[in-house]
Amino acid sequence: MNEQGSVEAEVRRYYADAAVAADGGSAACCGPQADQFGAGLYDDLDGLPDAAALASIGCGNPVAVADLHAGEVVLDLGSGGGIDVLLSARRVGPTGIAYGVDFTPEMLDLARRNAAEAGAANVEFLEGRIDAVPLPDASVDVIISNCVVNLAVDKPAVFAEMHRLLREGGRIGISDVVTEDRLSVAERAERGSYVGCIAGALAVSDYRAGLEAAGLADVSIEFTHAVGDGVHAAIVRATKPAT
Repeated sequence: MNEQGSVEAEVRRYYADAAVAADGGSAACCGPQADQFGAGLYDDLDGLPDAAALASIGCGNPVAVADLHAGEVVLDLGSGGGIDVLLSARRVGPTGIAYGVDFTPEMLDLARRNAAEAGAANVEFLEGRIDAVPLPDASVDVIISNCVVNLAVDKPAVFAEMHRLLREGGRIGISDVVTEDRLSVAERAERGSYVGCIAGALAVSDYRAGLEAAGLADVSIEFTHAVGDGVHAAIVRATKPAT
């Protein structure tokens, strides 16, 4: 198995185990890091199934910063147990739709059960990779994601996919882990694992350059809280320019 396949297999195993834990009533995350990752970063979970919160391993609350409006189409990259899709569905209302895409079957099964329990009719969970989403070009108004882009091996492909999927004038509002530019690849690996959202994190300047190279504009990256020495959770915003 090549390096990309090995990393993806590790990520899939980790999140499959997390889904099983949440489905069994145990939090998938995060012990002593509960103030840095997981459901504790949300303040709007009333009415959601317990398993949706228990499965959360994110580093922020992207729905709170995505400025969603009624009738919009929103896509969550790496939707896990569905927490951000269900929150988005509330905001876009019955005239909008919230999609989630994930490549872990156990997480997809859990997310679909959570959606059924929540009575959410305007959601759909798709099996797929975040660098090859099974949706048409220019079909999405807003892309969100919660601590998932750092897990992708081919990040330029993910950024290109964001550009492909967004309609002109569409936007991204995601939470992710990024590092200060001073850290080398080896130093990132010293601070945490790939599945722990650290080893695969991009330096902030590389993140910005990657989004811009994909054709996205108005890029902003705002640190929210530290998750290690030189490593930060961040809110990342950008838009697809109208031509």
